[in-house]
Amino acid sequence: MRWTRRTGRAKQPWRLSARTLISCSISTIIGFSAICASVMVDLRRGEEVRARQALENMAASIAADISRNVELYDLSLRAVAGNLLLPEIHEVSKPLRQLILFDRASTARNFGTIQVFDAQGRLMIDSATLDPRPEDRSDADFFQVHRDRPDAGLYVGRPAQHHGPSSIVLSRRISTPDGRFAGVVAGSLRLSYFRDLFGSLTLGPGDSITVFRRDGTLIVSAPFDPDAIGRNLARAPAVTRALTEPTGWSSSYGALDDLPRLLVWRNGTEPLVVVASKTWESVYAYWRHEAMQIGAMMLALIVFVLAATQVAAREIQLRTKVETRLEQLATTDPLTGLKNRRKFDETIEIEWRRALRHHAPLGLLMIDADHFKSYNDNHGHQAGDQVLVGIAVCISDSVRRAGDCAARYGGEEFAVLLPGTSDADALHVAETIRTKVAIWAGEAGNTSVSIGVASITPSRDTDWTALMNAADRALYMAKAAGRNRCVAATVPSLASAASLAACRRQPPQRNRV
Repeated sequence: MRWTRRTGRAKQPWRLSARTLISCSISTIIGFSAICASVMVDLRRGEEVRARQALENMAASIAADISRNVELYDLSLRAVAGNLLLPEIHEVSKPLRQLILFDRASTARNFGTIQVFDAQGRLMIDSATLDPRPEDRSDADFFQVHRDRPDAGLYVGRPAQHHGPSSIVLSRRISTPDGRFAGVVAGSLRLSYFRDLFGSLTLGPGDSITVFRRDGTLIVSAPFDPDAIGRNLARAPAVTRALTEPTGWSSSYGALDDLPRLLVWRNGTEPLVVVASKTWESVYAYWRHEAMQIGAMMLALIVFVLAATQVAAREIQLRTKVETRLEQLATTDPLTGLKNRRKFDETIEIEWRRALRHHAPLGLLMIDADHFKSYNDNHGHQAGDQVLVGIAVCISDSVRRAGDCAARYGGEEFAVLLPGTSDADALHVAETIRTKVAIWAGEAGNTSVSIGVASITPSRDTDWTALMNAADRALYMAKAAGRNRCVAATVPSLASAASLAACRRQPPQRNRV
């Protein structure tokens, strides 16, 4: 019997499995989807920031314009209230008094006439005429506020229509040097001023501008809504914040249309608050359009990747099946279905190294069919093949552990590798195989088997050929003893086999002269 030791094995090429491909594709899709989602979230936040900045700029510009014009008009009211306290003012003629009391602010566009009322609310002086008609405004809210509150300062009245178009009254208290109430100087700011101011802006869909009094009364809004003028919206959450915080923004429902809005407010003057708002739908309109386009492209890409992955996975599965089948054909004996010599040599080398690492025994059975050559010559090759198949079935029935390796070693020879098996256990397995073959041969009248048994715990100074030598010697001993029996290698046989293997591993010595 001859055998060759395999000194190495070809490195197995790395194979991409269908499951790995699918996992990588899904991970890639999830990763790109997460990146896309993160980008879309950043774009959404950017739209919010840009919308808020645009509203802040709009509210600031409107508030500055209103503040500047109201401040100019308030200077005129202060000048009138101050000049009325001059002793000489009542001694000059009416035309000269008009020139002294009223400047050009009283005749500016969108500003109404300035009127002076005495302590009883009677009209005394009117910037529009030298001889005003008698008028009593003692019941007006602006008159009562200044009469009852010396610290009222500039008072902005509710929007109303009085002697002309709708307007708001701007008024100040006239006090004597000793602090007594002496009357009220009042003017008006037409609501057309606000409409002209808002008309100079380009408002997009969902944009809104609203001017409130400090008590929450709506003065004017854009888009213009005449029914909303004069309504008190102080109870609306966003309006409440706008009236209590100098500057800020919030997300709330609109007080007039009940739509979700982004609101930004600024103080136009001390008594006025400017609120600019935009519906969230208009804020996200462009972002939503971009998100739908990017989402559609991502969905198409995901569908394409999944389809390509499925096709590639099918091809990999088919290739794996073919390669597995080819590997089985390359490592399996076609007649008996057991492992072939090539696979056995690979397995014994692997198991020998594993047993060496774990200091575990490694058992080996060498099986030979008795009188097989004469039986094959007398009954033909087909009958001989049936004998080999029957012996292989008996071996397979007796060797059931996952780590065991049963192989057709060559011709009528078989080998069984038993990792982690002592000599006694290996002999028990061998006897089981021999008994099953004997029972089967008794029924068919075919043949018997002789089995050599060996078990070695590997060491670093031996290799697996020592195990092969010991089992082979035991097999010859079984045949020499009459066949149809199992013989275990003795300790001397194992030692001589190990020595023989060690000698084969040593390099040849040169003769010395």
